[in-house]
Amino acid sequence: MAKSPCSRKTAPPAGKQKAYVATTDQVWALYEAVPAPVRTAVLTGAFLGTRLAEAGGLMIADLDLMRGVWSPSAQYPDDELKTATSRTPVPFSQELALELSAHIAATADQRKGEWLLCDQWGSQLAPWTIQRAIRAARAKVPGLPEAFSYLRHFFASMLIADGSDVKKVQAALRHASAKSTLDTYSHLWPDADDTIRAAGGRVLRERAARLAAEAT
Repeated sequence: MAKSPCSRKTAPPAGKQKAYVATTDQVWALYEAVPAPVRTAVLTGAFLGTRLAEAGGLMIADLDLMRGVWSPSAQYPDDELKTATSRTPVPFSQELALELSAHIAATADQRKGEWLLCDQWGSQLAPWTIQRAIRAARAKVPGLPEAFSYLRHFFASMLIADGSDVKKVQAALRHASAKSTLDTYSHLWPDADDTIRAAGGRVLRERAARLAAEAT
């Protein structure tokens, strides 16, 4: 034979690994375990959904602390963001605004630039410094992977648990398409069967409550 009929056979594709989602306790344990300069990086990952390079490149001017809006403009050290979608503004809570304001005030005298995150010498906090601190903290927070990205996954899971639909999560994560969001986080949304059961149960409970009220 000039060519084997088996030559085009390939192994079935491997299933995509689900994103690791840290628990709330793990996030706060990590926050306590890392050095002070890195704690704000943990907050940006968990409550703004920053990528590692975006955390290092985040400028104070990108934060509207009064309105609670982050307008991404650059990634470390001062590079353009990879896509136009990455520039999508992200809203954040007043509680986070207070945390960020306190950090900015506390580092004002030592900071040598307009970055949000700086090291103990006031220089821009590098992604590898953040990553190294997280790696070292894992000994105190069992079960956590090394990657900064699991904080972004926590951010997504928090939004989903709070009832956000796929379009809202897509916008907050600045994904180019809803497919990217679903490919990564579809397992975190309630199962369709559970949603149907919950909806039916709610209607029946409302009817039972109305009949009980009429009977009295």
